[in-house]
Amino acid sequence: MVTAELLTIGDEILYGQIIDTNSQWMGVELSNLGVRLKRKTTIGDSESEILTAFAEAEKRADIILITGGLGPTNDDLTKPCLARYFNCEIKMHEEALTEVTEFFKSRGRELTELNRQQAALPECCEKITNKMGTAPGMWFERNGKVFVSMPGVPHEMKRMMTDIILPKLQQTFKMPVIYHRVIRTVGIGESFLADKISAWENALPSHLKLAYLPSLGEVKLRVTAFGDSTEQLEADVNEQVQKILPLAGEYIYGYGNDPLEVVIGQTLREKKLTLSIAESCTGGYLSHLITSVPGSSDYFLGSMIPYAYEIKMRQLGVKPETLEKYGAVSEPTIIEMANIVRAKFSTDIGVATSGIAGPGGATPDKPVGTVWIAYSDKYHTVTKKLQLSKDRLINIKLSSAAVLNLIRQSLPK
Repeated sequence: MVTAELLTIGDEILYGQIIDTNSQWMGVELSNLGVRLKRKTTIGDSESEILTAFAEAEKRADIILITGGLGPTNDDLTKPCLARYFNCEIKMHEEALTEVTEFFKSRGRELTELNRQQAALPECCEKITNKMGTAPGMWFERNGKVFVSMPGVPHEMKRMMTDIILPKLQQTFKMPVIYHRVIRTVGIGESFLADKISAWENALPSHLKLAYLPSLGEVKLRVTAFGDSTEQLEADVNEQVQKILPLAGEYIYGYGNDPLEVVIGQTLREKKLTLSIAESCTGGYLSHLITSVPGSSDYFLGSMIPYAYEIKMRQLGVKPETLEKYGAVSEPTIIEMANIVRAKFSTDIGVATSGIAGPGGATPDKPVGTVWIAYSDKYHTVTKKLQLSKDRLINIKLSSAAVLNLIRQSLPK
């Protein structure tokens, strides 16, 4: 087993002023190599804390990847801390200086003395060229352990990792084989899903591990296999996927990285069906999910957001008597909304949402989180009542996911 630890350095990350997206990306890339990530740590701009983190990480992991703290200002401490940790001096690196000089020259900018100092590196490191910026990366080796320091700017780090660091790690370490497959489910909670597949999970071979990855509206199952052959591991995982289908197949909508809106879009395109939307409580979020998919114009014609009573009546065309008798959040109203928007846009399918997202607007019989959704095509109209949370944004997202799932379940076979 080859293990790694990630260290992100900077007060701005520690205080939440910027989000650390580097660790997530590196975690995926390391996993694809077969490296087992043991820990991620964020350290502020403190020399003593940084040095302590280096020492602790070296005890736990074979590979220590560091991002941040390589800028030219006084609060950028990573380089001097690495020089001190590896007990070597910082001196001007002529090749790095040439690269930094050319970087500024190519952009018509003056090379200041402060920026010139970015080419000064610890003598005991191997320089890693930064093709996207001015701060070189640094590679250190000691006692079979590797430290790599990279800029915190994501596009600089990613280019450096992809071009140089990941291939060099493969050459330096004998990597095990790890294979992942993600099974995506919708319409069932984590605990209910776990109960349904418990016998299958308990019978998994010892070299296969299962992880539950719940998020709003869905639960992903990640099956991870460890061994010597990618082909054999893939076959082993596929065999187990076939065994789970009788237990949870009705909730499985796809595999891998594609979210529900992508899978729905692929299905609509394959079936040559078009879609329109009338969304009230979701306020356009459902349309946003649909149109976030490249090529969605192949199947999505448009939407309306009839938020107010008057707009539901005048612009969409819901009958006044329906609204007066049943209210906007009701099954009769949602049926009319889905049917009318389908007719107005001349689409094969119309869907609609109407509910009380909160925190206000509730009544004794319709508390916050009460949402009606509907699906309509030329064969049938399907409705569903949701009883969700007291959080407005969560209700909007859960309602949108529920509509996508209703489309999945209701499409003509």
